[in-house]
Amino acid sequence: MTEKEYDYIIIGAGISGCTIAHELKKHTDSILLIDKNIDVAQGASGAAGAFLSPLLGKANKFKDLVTDALKYSTQFYLDNTSEYIDKCGTVRIPKDQKDQEKFDSYIEHMDFEYTAKDGGYFFENASVVDGYNICKTLIKDIQTQFNFDVHTIKYKNNVWHINNQIIAKKLILTTGANTKLIDEKYFNIRAVWGQRIVVETTSCINVNYHKECSVSRSIKNNKNTYTLSIGATHHRLVEGNEIHKDDTNIPKMTKELCTQCSNVCISADDTKNLIKKAKDITELEDIKVINELAGARACSVDYFPIVGELIDSKKTIEEFPYLVNGTNVQDERFSKFDNLYVINGVGGRGYVLAPYLAKQLSQYIIKDEKLYDIITPNRLFKRWVKKARKS
Repeated sequence: MTEKEYDYIIIGAGISGCTIAHELKKHTDSILLIDKNIDVAQGASGAAGAFLSPLLGKANKFKDLVTDALKYSTQFYLDNTSEYIDKCGTVRIPKDQKDQEKFDSYIEHMDFEYTAKDGGYFFENASVVDGYNICKTLIKDIQTQFNFDVHTIKYKNNVWHINNQIIAKKLILTTGANTKLIDEKYFNIRAVWGQRIVVETTSCINVNYHKECSVSRSIKNNKNTYTLSIGATHHRLVEGNEIHKDDTNIPKMTKELCTQCSNVCISADDTKNLIKKAKDITELEDIKVINELAGARACSVDYFPIVGELIDSKKTIEEFPYLVNGTNVQDERFSKFDNLYVINGVGGRGYVLAPYLAKQLSQYIIKDEKLYDIITPNRLFKRWVKKARKS
């Protein structure tokens, strides 16, 4: 059977995959977005709280990146998916006195206007988005193939062959914590697990809150109740956690969700602790858990995202063996995998970073515009070489 060929194939239908597909659609209709799951946003992008809020802290490169991305992405969602962004503002509350002192030291470095509210800082322009429907909207005119698990990618005759079934002139990996397709030791992704629960409550919350967890603004139901989300928490799940036991108002974990978690499941205690943290932020009455999600957020070792062409470490070191002795080689001379790109390592700020990074990558691919050094895989490769040299 003849393999069908596309200009671009994107593997991974989370927010990164959907935004880069949306950007590339401006230049070609020959795009295929594939994912092993049944739909978009079934992993970390589905479990994310999807808050768009400022990063607090003193000026540094990472904060500058997040600030630029937040401004760009907020406008991106307003322009493309306005019905799925809620600009209700977010209150950021210090966890304790030490955290309060830290917050106070950040005041002179605030990039966005704020007012005091509920013992914290209220950012009026902060938002929360409906991640699933945003992903669906962004790819509405793009060809997709779900339930498609990629086992092999091979480059031959100047194209990428995926499972010996489909061909891509250019291949883009947006697979998050799953890096099985990238056999490069420098490409080190840490899986940081997050949990989000959707609850029904009789309490009405008018803004988003963030303290030790996040609480979204409530949505009125047809009856005298409201729906809101609590999460997503940043914690590592460990082997051995039990699947939910029968417990009042806490549903059992589904087999599908456990598969997404790579057989590492959240426990009933995790959900109870999350609710406890939410109640410490604001009054919540008559809580009933109606849905919960978990996913592995992909974080790089230095927290910066990873965007651009992947370096072929074996070929680069063969060509420049003196790299391992500490001799400097300009980044432009590193050997790259032909027509292979990534967007990864967005961590807990995927919905803030993804549209901004997708724009950067599409401009790099289409117009050869330079990517910021702080986000390319080059930095990780050079650190890996340096570490190998010392060991």
